[in-house]
Amino acid sequence: MSARDERAEIIPYRDGPLVVRGPFVLLDEDGREIDAGRRTVALCRCGRSQLRPFCDGSHRRARYRAEGGVSPDAERRHPLRGD
Repeated sequence: MSARDERAEIIPYRDGPLVVRGPFVLLDEDGREIDAGRRTVALCRCGRSQLRPFCDGSHRRARYRAEGGVSPDAERRHPLRGD
């Protein structure tokens, strides 16, 4: 796969962060670019990280709970593709 064909992958981990792998641009709410400094990052889902938008592991101390993958309601609206 050439660099041009690469795409970012975003994986929601059970009880943890969203992990982003591949080429991506991260923006704040005002459209300013946030330098992630790497091609793989973990983004906070629990809201307790002191490094937001990046994960610092606070979800473990907070006992944050969230399903990984796709919820049944989302699956009905957006069926998984097998590619």
